Amino acid sequence: MILEILSAEEKVYSGEVESAIFPGSDGEFQVLNNHAPLISSLQKGSIKYTENKKEHSINVSGGIVEILNNKVNALIEK
Repeated sequence: MILEILSAEEKVYSGEVESAIFPGSDGEFQVLNNHAPLISSLQKGSIKYTENKKEHSINVSGGIVEILNNKVNALIEK
C-alpha cells in the first residue's frame, strides 16, 4: 500500500509500505494492505511503518489519517 505523510511545512514521507501503526484518538491501530476505508484523528505519539522489512518511526503531536483503496494519507502536526 502507499503511505503519504504530510505536515504543513513539508512532505515527510511517501512510498510503498507493508504496514503502518497510528496513534489514534481511541488507541493505537495498525493498517495493512486492503484495509477497510477509514478516517481517524491522531493524538500525540508515533507513526510506525514498515518499508522493506525495516521499521521507521515519526513522532507526531496530532493530525488526521485517511485510508482508502490501499492509499493511506496522514496529515500531521509535528
